[in-house]
Amino acid sequence: MTEQITELKQRLVMSRKQDGRCCYDPQAKRELIEACLQPGVSVAKLALAHGINANLLRTWVTKHQRQLLAGDSQQRSGAARSPFIPVAPVSAHRSPLTVPELAARLPNGVRLEWSDLPADQLALVLRLLAILPCSDSIPG
Repeated sequence: MTEQITELKQRLVMSRKQDGRCCYDPQAKRELIEACLQPGVSVAKLALAHGINANLLRTWVTKHQRQLLAGDSQQRSGAARSPFIPVAPVSAHRSPLTVPELAARLPNGVRLEWSDLPADQLALVLRLLAILPCSDSIPG
């Protein structure tokens, strides 16, 4: 792990501008963002290990998540994992003209129910849930 951090740290800063600001390698930056999205990872700890400001790294991660939410397929990589939860109709005996009621049971036992929610809003809720970090590593 330390070798990976050292190698990524060396590739991260490509050059410096005249005013002293760094120019970052896009591929190394993407790898660091993907590392931040792993469950149980401290963004501040990764930033410190790679010699960059934690607020800057958090800004990169937030921007990346917004681009994923907006459907920007150029930012998606093979390393990005999107946790899906099973969603099933609550009632199968409804007519197709009514708004479906949906429910999902999370691995921690929490049950989420959506009823009378327009399809576009439901899609937004599901996209937001998909980018949330996994809570499997959080004790509780």
